[in-house]
Amino acid sequence: MSKKTRRRLDAALKAKVALEAARNEATVAGLAAKYQLHPSQIYAWKKQCSTVRPRSLPIVPGPPP
Repeated sequence: MSKKTRRRLDAALKAKVALEAARNEATVAGLAAKYQLHPSQIYAWKKQCSTVRPRSLPIVPGPPP
C-alpha cells in the first residue's frame, strides 16, 4: 500500500476560502465540498482571518450610498 502524501495549501487559497466564508458567499459545508477541505479547517481559517485581516489587508471603500 502506498503512502498518501499530505496536501499543502498556499496562503492565497487559504485567504480566498476564509474570505468567502467570512462574507457568507456560501455555506461552510458548500465551501468544504467545493475545495475538498474539512469544515473545521475552514472555521479555523475564518477565525484566523477575522483576527489578522484588519492589519494585513487595506480597507477598500465600497460604492457611495
